[in-house]
Amino acid sequence: MADKRDYYEILGVSKTATDDEIKKAYRKVAKQYHPDLNPNNPEAEAKFKEAGEAYQILSNPETRAKYDQFGHAAFDGTGGFGGGSGFGGFGFDVNDIFDTIFGGSGFGGFGGGRSRGGPQRGADLRVSMEITFDEAVFGTEKDITVNKNVSCDACEGTGSRSKNVKRCNVCGGTGQVQVKQNTPFGQFMNVKTCDKCGGTGKMIDDPCPECRGKGTVRKAVKIHVKIPAGIDNEQAISIAGMGEPGSKGGPAGNLLVSVRVRPHKVLQRDGFDIHVEKTISVAQAALGDTIQIETIDGPVELNIPGGTQSGVSLRMRGKGVPKLQSSGRGDQYVHITVEIPKFLNDRQKELLKQFDASCGGTLSSYRSGENGAESHQQEKKTFFGKKK
Repeated sequence: MADKRDYYEILGVSKTATDDEIKKAYRKVAKQYHPDLNPNNPEAEAKFKEAGEAYQILSNPETRAKYDQFGHAAFDGTGGFGGGSGFGGFGFDVNDIFDTIFGGSGFGGFGGGRSRGGPQRGADLRVSMEITFDEAVFGTEKDITVNKNVSCDACEGTGSRSKNVKRCNVCGGTGQVQVKQNTPFGQFMNVKTCDKCGGTGKMIDDPCPECRGKGTVRKAVKIHVKIPAGIDNEQAISIAGMGEPGSKGGPAGNLLVSVRVRPHKVLQRDGFDIHVEKTISVAQAALGDTIQIETIDGPVELNIPGGTQSGVSLRMRGKGVPKLQSSGRGDQYVHITVEIPKFLNDRQKELLKQFDASCGGTLSSYRSGENGAESHQQEKKTFFGKKK
């Protein structure tokens, strides 16, 4: 078993460590690598199990002495502690060790925990809701219907027809019992759920016919939801305590409302900013103009500066979406496209040529030679009128 790490090294203690030091070291390592704190992490899970194995050996004086003398060979049938089949062959459960060390109460509720008989938090419920673009921007309030478990009215949540609930005579109402487990390393005490009461700590002689002794029934419940201003598509709202009820006195879970936002016919959203496309004429782009732009607050006038080029974006400060959990708003961006006429009549073409001539002549006909130059000068006179 040369590939196995030294048990003292795993827990980070010396070979002269006391029982309390070993226990304290195991608590630290087990907390660090507990699977509930490291979901989908095979390396952490392996280290958690490795720490449990080390503690199982070093916490027992007899097995610790054999390990100190023979090392890992003491437990694989090759050393002085022959007859074994490897540590894993003894069927120990590292979670049982963890629960025993930490009082059998799981790990503070992380990931649902492994609580054997204590209070357990109810499951979260997830629903989706569709709202309009404006409702997402400015916020709204809506009622939704959720199917969930609620306390049975007939038995007032006791599970008993007569509301007479007795304490379990096996676990004394704790929901847990201690079980002795004999291993080749000695005797260990494990904590497990009471089989008689199923961990509830209660015994019911006359189950309620409505809930069949569970104390809860499935019902459609109407819940009022406040949608905050500025929420975006696929974001969720958490409503505390509106999920499934807890068990054994535990708190209820939460209700998570996922929001789907219907798109706007004109405006587009990016975070807290709004974007809109606007097409203007050549004349508006060249000379400048005042145009109306749609915003989340309604139509607003926007000044188009003279000489505006196609592809330019004009910024309207503070015309965007209200920011969640803070003051202020985003901006709105107007993306300008200058529309070039596709069809011109003869008069429009002539005027456009004269305009081009007045700007220095960009058309190829003005760069074709002397005749072109004379034509250029003539068109300039025609466009601006006769010189004095």
